[in-house]
Amino acid sequence: MLFALGVVVFVLGLLLSIALHELGHMVPAKRFGVRVSQYMIGFGPTLWSRTRGETEYGIKAIPLGGYVRLVGMYPTAEAVGARPRAGRIAEIVQSAREASAAEILPGEDHRAFYRLSAPKKLLVMLGGPVMNLVLAFVLLAVALCGIGLLGPSPAVGELSPCVAVSGECAPGDPPAPALAAGLRPGDRFLAVDGTPVTQWSDVQSAVRAAPGRTVELVLEREGEQISVPVTLATAERPVTGADGEPLEGPDGRPLTEAAGFLGVVPAYELQRQPLTEVPAVLGRATWETVKVVGTLPARLWDVARATFGDGERDESSVIGIVGVGRIAGEAASAPVEGVGLAERAAALLSLLASLNLALFVFNLVPLVPLDGGHVVGALWEGLKRQVARWRGAPAPRPADTARMAPLAYAVFVVLAVTGLLLVYADIVRPVSLTG
Repeated sequence: MLFALGVVVFVLGLLLSIALHELGHMVPAKRFGVRVSQYMIGFGPTLWSRTRGETEYGIKAIPLGGYVRLVGMYPTAEAVGARPRAGRIAEIVQSAREASAAEILPGEDHRAFYRLSAPKKLLVMLGGPVMNLVLAFVLLAVALCGIGLLGPSPAVGELSPCVAVSGECAPGDPPAPALAAGLRPGDRFLAVDGTPVTQWSDVQSAVRAAPGRTVELVLEREGEQISVPVTLATAERPVTGADGEPLEGPDGRPLTEAAGFLGVVPAYELQRQPLTEVPAVLGRATWETVKVVGTLPARLWDVARATFGDGERDESSVIGIVGVGRIAGEAASAPVEGVGLAERAAALLSLLASLNLALFVFNLVPLVPLDGGHVVGALWEGLKRQVARWRGAPAPRPADTARMAPLAYAVFVVLAVTGLLLVYADIVRPVSLTG
C-alpha cells in the first residue's frame, strides 16, 4: 500500500513539475503578445482537452513531458531571405519553416514568436527551467525547514555496557559511566557540568573536556528535571582539525589525547533547518546534477553494458522514469527502524526536488529541441543585433533557427532511444534502495 502511495505521489509530483515548467514558458509568451495555441501535459493521444480563449489546454496519455505550442517559432522564408535549396536536409528545413508559418493566422505575423526581441525570447525559453529551479527550492525548503533532517539529538538513544579497552566488552571491563549512574534511554540533556546544551555536539564537547572528573548532568526525564552526578572515564581519542579530519604527528602517526567518556549513543530525531541553509543545499545538489549530465554519455554506456552484459548497476547509475518511480515507492514503504511518516515524506519531497533539478539542468543543454538550444539561438540573434548597432549598420534579419530543425530531429531520436534504454534497464536490472 505504501509502495503504491509513493509511486502515486511521485507521478503527481512529476505532472505538477511538467505543468509548471510549461507554465513558465506560456505566461511570459502570452504577456509579450505571442499566440499560444496549445498547452499540453504529456505526449501521444489526447485524453482530455478544453479550449479557453485562443489556447487549447489538455492532458495526453504519456506523462513523459509536455509542451506549449508558440505560434511562429521559426521565421518565415521571407523574413530571413531564404532561397530554395536542394537536398534532404534543405527539405527538412523548408518543411519546418512551412509548418511554423502555417500556424500564423492572417494579419497576426506580429504575434509570431520569431518577432520577439532577443531578451524577450530568452525570458520565454528560460521561464520553464527557472520554474523547475524555483520548485526545487520550495520542495527542499519544505523538506528541510518544515519537516527536518534526521540527526543526533541531545538525548539518550542507547547506553554502552562498558568502558571497552579493546573495542568490545570483555570480562573485567568496568561498566560505562552512564550505565553506572542510572541514565536511561529517552533522557534528554539540559546541561553538562554547568554548561547548558542544545545539541548533541554540545554534549560531546563538554564530556570530552572532562576526562576522569565527576560532572553533574541535568536531564529531563518523563517531563521532570533531575540532576545526576557522573564520574567520567578516560579514553584516548584522535585529535581532529577544524575540518573534522584526524591530525597526524611528525612521525606520521595519528595524534591522540585523553578525553572524557560517558558511554551514550544519541537518539536520532528530525531537526528543522534554517531557511538560510536551503540555498547551500540547492547549490550543492545542482552542481552534482551538472556533473551527472556532463558525464551522461559514459554513464549511459555503463547502463547498456550492465543491461545487456554481465555487469551490475550500482547505486550511482543513471535511472529513468521507471527507476525513479521504484525509488519513490521504496522510500515510502521500506521497513527501516526509526523511520516514520515524516521522514518518508521528507524523502519523497527531496526526490521530487532532485527531479526538478534534473529538469532544470538537462533542459539547459544547448541542443534543440531542448530549451537550451533555443536559448543559444536567441543569444546568437541578440549578438548579431548588438554588433550591427555598434557598427551603425541596419538591423539584421531574425536568426534562421529553422536550420536547426535537422539537429532537433536527430536529438529527439537520441532522447527517445535513451528513454527506452533506461526503461528497459530499470525493469531488467533495477536500481533499488533495499539492494
